[in-house]
Amino acid sequence: MSNEPSPSLKERLLYTTATDDRSRMRAVANNLILHLHPTKVPKPALRFSYTWGLGGISTVLALLLIISGVLLMFRYDASVERAYTSIQYLETEVFFGSLIRGIHHWSGNLLVITVFLHLLRVFFTGGYKKGRATNWIIGIVLLLLVVIFNFTGYLLPWDQLAYWAVTVGTSLLAYIPVLGTAVSNFLLGGPEVGQNALRNFYAIHVAVLPAILILLMSYHFWKVRKDGGISQPDEQPTEENKRSRIERVTTIPHLVQIEMAATAVLLAVLFIWAMFVPAPLEALANPAHPPNPAKAAWYFMGLQELLLHMHPLAAMLLPGLILAALVAVPYWDKEENNIGTYFRSGVGKKTAVSAVFLSLILVPLLVVIDEWWLDLPGLMPTWPTLISNGLIPLLLSLGGLAVIYKLFRRLFGATRSEGLVGIFTFLFVSLIILTIIGVFFRGANMALISPF
Repeated sequence: MSNEPSPSLKERLLYTTATDDRSRMRAVANNLILHLHPTKVPKPALRFSYTWGLGGISTVLALLLIISGVLLMFRYDASVERAYTSIQYLETEVFFGSLIRGIHHWSGNLLVITVFLHLLRVFFTGGYKKGRATNWIIGIVLLLLVVIFNFTGYLLPWDQLAYWAVTVGTSLLAYIPVLGTAVSNFLLGGPEVGQNALRNFYAIHVAVLPAILILLMSYHFWKVRKDGGISQPDEQPTEENKRSRIERVTTIPHLVQIEMAATAVLLAVLFIWAMFVPAPLEALANPAHPPNPAKAAWYFMGLQELLLHMHPLAAMLLPGLILAALVAVPYWDKEENNIGTYFRSGVGKKTAVSAVFLSLILVPLLVVIDEWWLDLPGLMPTWPTLISNGLIPLLLSLGGLAVIYKLFRRLFGATRSEGLVGIFTFLFVSLIILTIIGVFFRGANMALISPF
């Protein structure tokens, strides 16, 4: 019988029973969960300031949502008559019911933010280059899927906030050309929010979307591993820096320890937040008494704000074109000498910083001008509003983006890749500003107000 001491809990969790690099690499390859990782990772990829752990955080949040969602299903009743009371019962009578619902609610909201930030990180470091275009597109689809997840779950409490946010949100869908009304009626099971809508949203939320999410996430992880892990600077090492540039370390324990520490911190913060800030629950939904203002969910507020300034068709086409441009980015930006470097270069950083300041000045200014001074339909009373308040603002917006891009190229001597960094930074910041204006600066009748 061997006198060797049995491995500790830490060793079993982090190192399995491996004591050397070869054994640890074999442990990664043979473990169902750890198999998602490569056996070795570049040492620079372990820097928290490079990835910010956003991919791992998003994965943990998705798992937490699945677990908490299954627990909530035991008490939730997807009927107009009992949905609200089942949530009340869960909040007041079920042991830890309020905590579980709070964790589910805040995890869902946080997941929208972390997936969005993860997409930004990949964009700013050129993580879609060198054969990674497919995974970039999958990432965009996953972001849209997370938003749809939140949207379908928003209605389930059947309170005033949920009812009217979904009513406004589905009304936005109706503006999508050709298919908008059909999509809206399909989701709602009719022309308005009611029992059919609640049943449809519940089925989509707990059955359809999870299946799609699991498939896409699995493919996303597999593709990351197949591509050799996260993107890294592709520079030829010299004799002096050869070791530091190409050094790779085993996933166990180096990467796994970091992931477990980040997970522990995330869970602690999320649980504490859910304990002190419960998930909101307003009065029972009342279709006869809409709130003033009736707002969409916060992640749709940027789009709702845009609708206040443009014809609905133009307001839907503009983000649609931007989304299509995001999908096309890997095919426009083929410069492969700056992969893994934030903002591509010093010039790219200048375009990004300039874009932030430009957006902070232009977007609020244009909102105020359009709110209190500019009236395009009034200036062109004989023109159809589709043209005066739709086509013209749309063309001006696209033309303005083209001018900004050209300015970045000319003023900073930016390459195409560096110019794209600037223009998409402008768009990302503009979306955030429009969302903030819609959430905090819109009052009764959606008029501009001071939140203070």
